[in-house]
Amino acid sequence: MAEFVTLEVDGGIGTIRLARPPMNALNRQVQEEIQAASREATERADVYSVIVYGGEKVFAAGADVKEFAGMTHAEITTRAWSLSSALGSVADIPKPTVAAITGYALGGGFEVALGCDRRIAGDNAKLGQPEILLGIIPGGGGTQRLARLIGPSRAKDLLYTGRFVTAQEALAIGMVDEVVAPDDVYSAAQRWAGQFVNGPVLAYAAAKAAVDGGLDTDLTSGLKLESHLFAALFATEDRAVGMKSFIENGPGKANFSGK
Repeated sequence: MAEFVTLEVDGGIGTIRLARPPMNALNRQVQEEIQAASREATERADVYSVIVYGGEKVFAAGADVKEFAGMTHAEITTRAWSLSSALGSVADIPKPTVAAITGYALGGGFEVALGCDRRIAGDNAKLGQPEILLGIIPGGGGTQRLARLIGPSRAKDLLYTGRFVTAQEALAIGMVDEVVAPDDVYSAAQRWAGQFVNGPVLAYAAAKAAVDGGLDTDLTSGLKLESHLFAALFATEDRAVGMKSFIENGPGKANFSGK
């Protein structure tokens, strides 16, 4: 049973909860437990959408520096891809995902948030990739996902300086999508995630695969991927139900089965 990371399911919404006080430092065990929780959220049919949450005070303040400090070059070389895979595992969940960010989301913590489809932050949050201050760079996807999210110039500014970004600046440059009062972060994430409960899960997965896959390739290849995923949905029960309901009752009234 996981010690620091759990998947809690309520009303179709899964919450991946990080709980390693005081700052949710992401040591190797936490990394592996995030990956296991992401896999469970993917496989469970009763989970329609996922919130990643570190609690009321902090999301995650980064990697466990003491653990890193004791590693040799040979050790980190064999471990680096596992680190990236674990911190990026939330991105592999084929369902709508949202990071509910309170307090600090730094380094590996922000890399976990970057793997979500949406980020909601408290107005007192501090975000960033300060790895440069340790003489290294992000190793859990930060250089790649951040540049895709806010553009290479802004990403390089944050990566070079290692500075902390306020919630207001993060919203302005696209690092987060919504800023609310700290006490409202989780409920705001619930409202967003709740939209997708009992929805067409295969279509959500296809939409996510089309966007994420298309960003990793050229436009022509992306359009071909979209066409393939679009056509595949015509083999689903939800497509038939959705179109029949639209014709008979108008939009937004279909009862999907997820098949």
